[in-house]
Amino acid sequence: MGDLTTAREGRALDGRIAVVTGATRGCGRAIAVELGRAGATVFVTGRSTRGNASVLGRPETIEETAELVEAAGGRGLPVRCDFTSVADVDVLAERVAAEGGLDILVDDVWGGDRYADHASPYWESDLDDALTLVRNGLDTHLIALHRLLPLLVRRPGGLLVEVTDGDDDTVHGAALPYYLVKCGVRAIARAMAPTLVEHGGTALAVTPGFLRSEAMLDLFGVTEETWREAVTDERPEFAVSETPYYLARGVAALAADPDVSRFAGRTVASWTLARTYDLTDVDGSRPDFGRYYAEVFQAGRDPLTTDPAPYR
Repeated sequence: MGDLTTAREGRALDGRIAVVTGATRGCGRAIAVELGRAGATVFVTGRSTRGNASVLGRPETIEETAELVEAAGGRGLPVRCDFTSVADVDVLAERVAAEGGLDILVDDVWGGDRYADHASPYWESDLDDALTLVRNGLDTHLIALHRLLPLLVRRPGGLLVEVTDGDDDTVHGAALPYYLVKCGVRAIARAMAPTLVEHGGTALAVTPGFLRSEAMLDLFGVTEETWREAVTDERPEFAVSETPYYLARGVAALAADPDVSRFAGRTVASWTLARTYDLTDVDGSRPDFGRYYAEVFQAGRDPLTTDPAPYR
């Protein structure tokens, strides 16, 4: 286990350089902030800037994320990068190389929610949307890895973290393109693990549970302060949701752990990281959506009459 005392004091990653793709919002933003809190220099990358609005219509920007990294005690370097563009990623790689190299690569780029049709059979969905989702969610990871891994493997101890949805390949009713992408991201971690071991590094994947992201809060019409108002008869499972910082604290702990290689090739959930590193969410709770899903949904229990407290 890593030096958690040092990590909590915020300097476990002093001198380390990280790139977080898709760092504009959600888990990417939170991971960038927590790596900065632990002392890292963080390249905050994404498409949304103050001069280039989000195609998703979201207000968050990479500059805001970089400012949060700085406020947490790290060094945040915002770099606009469209990860579907090899030229953009080449420019990013040059910036990272000029900074001195790369120790941590968190591959969280996504941009697929608006193209996911979970209601229709695949053959009735829009093919252009399906292909765009795959390109945004999977091609981007391959492009980022092709250009940034050469920097990561130059020094021993490099860490590659792929961010996905779900800790196994079970089908939970997701649309085919969405399922393909999330399985593909887990597969990237499994496939890259042996190669990175040869270079003294570690590749793994991580997943949050029911994520209380900025977009999800907006969808439910609540804020982080009032989120419990969205726990209704229609969405009782929201009671065991988690902030992006729950997973982010786990990623920062992984990056500070000298024995992180024991997770090589695995997909590790936020609740597993919380138990492993004795972490909590920002409100002091410890959500375990994995256990909730298994013991309530898969067991056929009525979520409306199930007390969520044991799963927090």
